[in-house]
Amino acid sequence: MGVINVRKLGFAVGLTGAILYFGCAFVMAFAGKEASIFLFNSLMHGIDVSTIIKMNVPIGDMILGIFQTFILGALIGSTVASIYNFQLNAGVKK
Repeated sequence: MGVINVRKLGFAVGLTGAILYFGCAFVMAFAGKEASIFLFNSLMHGIDVSTIIKMNVPIGDMILGIFQTFILGALIGSTVASIYNFQLNAGVKK
């Protein structure tokens, strides 16, 4: 397998995280509190989110959250690609 483009993987992971964040906000906005609790409890494998769920998140906080999720995902994706490329180059014998 070849070298991974650090920027492209970082962007892909960041965008994926932002899309998932937006999807979560969309579900919460249109499904209501009880359906959101049911969904997130199912996804969290036994963690009860009913006591911590916040349904009325201001739009500014949501936009900031999407942006932060994108940045964090981009950093994670870039780090993974960098470590992979480093290990790939470290294994090359000259």
